[in-house]
Formats: sequence, structure tokens, C-alpha cells
Amino acid sequence: MAFIHASFFSRVLAKAAGMNVIVPETGKGPFPVFYLLHGLSDDYTIWHRRTRIEWFVRNMPLIVVMPDGYRGFYTDNHHGAAYGRYMIEDVIGFAERTFPALCKRSGRCIGGLSMGGYGSLRLALAHPELFVSAHSHSGASWNFSKPHPKERREMFNDIFGPKPKGSAHDLYALATKHKRARTKLPHLRIDCGHNDFLIENNRAFHAHLEKIGVPHEYAEFPGEHNWDYWEEHIGEALLFHAKALGIHQGEAVKRLGG
Repeated sequence: MAFIHASFFSRVLAKAAGMNVIVPETGKGPFPVFYLLHGLSDDYTIWHRRTRIEWFVRNMPLIVVMPDGYRGFYTDNHHGAAYGRYMIEDVIGFAERTFPALCKRSGRCIGGLSMGGYGSLRLALAHPELFVSAHSHSGASWNFSKPHPKERREMFNDIFGPKPKGSAHDLYALATKHKRARTKLPHLRIDCGHNDFLIENNRAFHAHLEKIGVPHEYAEFPGEHNWDYWEEHIGEALLFHAKALGIHQGEAVKRLGG
């Protein structure tokens, strides 16, 4: 695999941005692309520094793009930058212009942890025409019918606005809207640790998807909101995406060490 650090100019943010990218060195492209998102306190280097992601995808016919999401929750902020448009227009746009990417829905998947778990679900539900699958580890899958946590209310108001329920930020509303419209949604997978502080949020969103009849995978495992948990379960997410992308499962399992 080739490991690449790329700096590029974001027209949406009007500033320089960065991403790390893993690109197959063998095989015939174009290759499907996995957009892998970081959490609130980290940046685009963290997946490579804290997990064996490069080892897990060794020789798989898959490009992995790890972009900087800043602290914007991968959505267009109420007061601030349009991080949702940045992801769609600049990150995907740059990746597909620069690397041997399969530039269609069947070749794009997305996932992430915590803030990135929310971001992957929000982007996939807001743009179901772009992604074939999405996963969330320990996602910040809030029910906006309830108030923001007091310790972060000011920050959340700047990001989501004072009344995010029913808006383009609201996972519950997005899922319900597309279910009613019979939109072809991406394959969805959600997992969380039993001792994670976001476990009840994930259980509630899982229950909502079940209630409205949106197919998805849901799993809980021992663990907390930390890199031990995410390192252990990113391989399962890769197998989930491999199936949706049409990557041969036997080969994927073998190369993940299964």
C-alpha cells in the first residue's frame, strides 16, 4: 500500500486542508473509496496513529481517505463553516480528481467514530445517492428532541442551531424523511461499547430505525469510548463495507487476518 499525505485548498472553507490516504499499489483500478472520519478531539492523522488501519487494508482493492473534519461535526454549522459541503465538494472532489477512485455510488462508503460516527450517518442519510454503505462506531447519535448537554450547549448551538430538531442536522428526521419517500438508503451499521457514555444515544437511534423500518446492522460489545474499542472493531466495519462494495468476502477476511 502507498501511504500519502495530501494538502489541498478547500474552496468551501477558504483555507488549506489536509488528508491522509491509503492507496493500493497493486491491482487494476479504479478502486472503491472508504472515507474514514475522526472524532471531536482528534484530526486526520489519528486513525493511522492509533490503529492498524493500513495493515487491515493491505492489498485490499480499496482506497482509504482520512480527511480533517476539524470540530464541525461534518455538517453545515449554524454559526460557522459549511463542513458538510466541504466533505462533499472538496474532500470527495479532491480525492476523486487525484486518486484512481471509482467515482460512483457503488464505489463509495463512509464511516467514523464518535463525532465521525454521527458525521458518517448524517452525510450518508443526507446524500443517499452518493454512498453505498455507512458505519458508526460509538456515534454521537443525539435525539434533538432533547436538550444539548449543558457542558457543551453553547458549542452545540453554534454548530446545530438552537432548534435542530427536524433540520438537516437531525439523524432521526433524515431517516424518517427518506423512509417515507422510499429512498434507496445506504447499508447502515452501528456499534457501541457497553460502557460507552454514548451507549443510550446509540440504543435510541437503533430503536428509531427499527420503529420506522429502516434496515441496518446494530451491535454492542464490551468496551468504552476509547481506541482499544475502535481498533478492535474497525475490521468488522471493513468487512461490512467490503460486502456492500462487492469486494470478495473470502479475500477480505484473509487479508484482515481472519
